[in-house]
Amino acid sequence: MGKQRVLSGVQPTGNLHLGNYLGAIRNWVEAQSDYDNYLFVADLHAITVPHEPKELASNTYNLVALYLACGLDLNYSTIFVQSHVSAHSELTWLLNCITPLNWLQDMIQFKEKAVKQGENVGVGLLDYPVLMSADILLYQADFVPVGEDQKQHLELTRDIVNRFNHLFAKPDQPVLKLPAPLIRKEGARVMSLTDGTRKMSKSDPSELSRINLLDTPEQIANKIKRCKTDPVRGLTFDDPERPECNNLLTLYLLLSGKKKEDVAAECKDMGWGQFKPLLTETAIASLKPIQEKYQAIMADKGYLESVLREGRQKAETVAKQTLAEVKAALGYTMPN
Repeated sequence: MGKQRVLSGVQPTGNLHLGNYLGAIRNWVEAQSDYDNYLFVADLHAITVPHEPKELASNTYNLVALYLACGLDLNYSTIFVQSHVSAHSELTWLLNCITPLNWLQDMIQFKEKAVKQGENVGVGLLDYPVLMSADILLYQADFVPVGEDQKQHLELTRDIVNRFNHLFAKPDQPVLKLPAPLIRKEGARVMSLTDGTRKMSKSDPSELSRINLLDTPEQIANKIKRCKTDPVRGLTFDDPERPECNNLLTLYLLLSGKKKEDVAAECKDMGWGQFKPLLTETAIASLKPIQEKYQAIMADKGYLESVLREGRQKAETVAKQTLAEVKAALGYTMPN
């Protein structure tokens, strides 16, 4: 048997931050040799909300360079751009036609984002979970790394798989594979620096809420200096009354590579004036090698282009095979 396949994507919107890195990318890097990895830039998802066209292409290149700078190895991972493989859009339409509308209307993220956009909300915002399902199913993924807030989308994907296979496949010959979640408990939800009860997010209007992977040492120091804390001396994990304390300790834990019990012992008597410089120094040192490699990759545009060209070719081969099987099951004629 070959390796099991993992599929994941990140939107090229804004800068990647520590939440993206610690909750997803670093997990991929650590486990990449164990799996057959398909990792893509989700640029089709990026236009479900208002976007700046001039920034879309540059953000795509930046994201791929950061993927590589963070340690993704092309010997284990296929990296490509979603829009470069037209099967994503085509399979989405086919799945749209078997997906009940109420399944999409019940999605929590649609409800939250639709409120912000009001009457200008686009169909794409309602429908992007089906596109997400197509992304996963095209590559017959065994696993999808997801945070707790994305589990609902994967459940929708599994519902679509079961519905499609029930309607159009033989009981012993499913057309689409049922994917399972990969969830890492520690680091799966890195919280905002300005509100320890909210997830760190690229969409947060405040830059102070997150540490971006490409932030300068001065920016990192300023953000940690100004992050939200509490007046209690002594730092502890897992206190529901101190969400910011738990978040900052978890950041230190993940960036330092130390054991939880060692961090707890080291910081139990610290005040914020002592801990914040420690976290700042650790964050800067952790991000420095990523930033240096990123700059070297961005200076070689030809290399980046070759990575995306080879990634598209490999992804397209797998995606076209799945799409052909889906179309055959639906009764479409295929050209000779």
